[in-house]
Amino acid sequence: MTDIAQDLPGTVAKRRTPSRYQSDEFKARLKARYNAERRFQVYGALAIATAAAMLVILLFSICSKGYLAFWQTEIKLEITFDPAVLDPSGERDPNGLRRANYQGLINSALYEAFPEVSGRRDRRNLRALISSGGRFQLADMVVANPDLIGTTQEVWFLASDDIDQFAKGTLPCGVTHEERMAGIPCTVPEDSRPINDRNIGWYDQLYANGQVDFAFNSVLFTKGNSREPELAGMWGAIVGSFYTLVITLALAVPIGVAAAVYLEEFAPKNAWTDLIEININNLAAVPSIVFGLLGLAVFLNFFGLPRSAPLVGGIVLALMTLPTVIIATRAALKAVPPSIREAALGVGASPYQVILHHVLPLAAPGILTGTIIGMAQALGETAPLLMVGMVAFIVDIPQGITDAATVMPVQIYMWSDLPERAFVERTSAAIMVLLGFLILMNGLAVYLRKKFERRW
Repeated sequence: MTDIAQDLPGTVAKRRTPSRYQSDEFKARLKARYNAERRFQVYGALAIATAAAMLVILLFSICSKGYLAFWQTEIKLEITFDPAVLDPSGERDPNGLRRANYQGLINSALYEAFPEVSGRRDRRNLRALISSGGRFQLADMVVANPDLIGTTQEVWFLASDDIDQFAKGTLPCGVTHEERMAGIPCTVPEDSRPINDRNIGWYDQLYANGQVDFAFNSVLFTKGNSREPELAGMWGAIVGSFYTLVITLALAVPIGVAAAVYLEEFAPKNAWTDLIEININNLAAVPSIVFGLLGLAVFLNFFGLPRSAPLVGGIVLALMTLPTVIIATRAALKAVPPSIREAALGVGASPYQVILHHVLPLAAPGILTGTIIGMAQALGETAPLLMVGMVAFIVDIPQGITDAATVMPVQIYMWSDLPERAFVERTSAAIMVLLGFLILMNGLAVYLRKKFERRW
């Protein structure tokens, strides 16, 4: 008792000693940690803001150049469908009608609209107002309706690419359209412009007469590729991408899901399966052009499959997509609780029935999400398809998986390499369409995952 009493004063004194957590040194360190945490949060916010700003700048740059491609300048002319030129025999034979001199009809309409123009050079410049595809437009009209022969009709033609770009204000002139209509000439020297003063004067006269209009560019979504920008469309590339993705989906998904199910549910855990898993993970990181070289060496040179065909492109993209599908499927299978398998086995289901009737349906949302992401990745690939010849200039719309075709990324690559100014806006427009497809596919994947996912 005495010992305890003797210890009490010291004990009380010890309790009154300030704690080290209340010292100035500790408070300074604590403040420094809080400041470091706030700086880290600021750095993270700045990184996100910078990335978002770069994305906005990129999208703005693409959209500001590409939106003009969805509109096309058209010029109205009065066309006289002269029977002596179109059908001198009067037989109305479609083959003969298609071979008639429709360009002569367009030239005659231009000469009548501008009777003061004479001389070979000036007339050649005058004919440059109208797209070279005008004669095919008239041929289609006459073949579809031979009763047009002998009549005079007002027909809207696509303007040439230079006139179209000038009308949209993307070619340098130095003055506004209103100033030109008021008689103020372009301040940019004539030798620095793709079109001369005569072309600008003829265009302004047509505009003043109400013979110029801007219409939706349906050619962009209904025609194949062309050397003339105003006639170039992306429909052939869209169809080629569709056929290629169908082949990719038909090969990658069944094989990938089957491989994932075997590795995850049935394969024994040994060195061989470990080696296979390592190789699958490594294949997911292999550059895509390597798969293109594989397709060139095996499918084209060895098996002799058709070059530039969606069949070969789809097989190559399927090989590239397989690792993604397998990894996503295995992750979805692992997410299914073991109790589901045990309960199914407990009521007498076979291992096959457990997987087919219980595990796969529950893992389907994850499998579907991985599949869509893999297809979106395949849709944006270019390098492997270049190696199998899908960079060829294809005018016709492919009718099957063995026809020569190209795809959207390759179409963008080819247009970006062409010198005409009008292909700049078409390249940007094609990028906008491709980004739209990619955003739609990724959005669909997110929606399906949110809609069907199960939380255990």
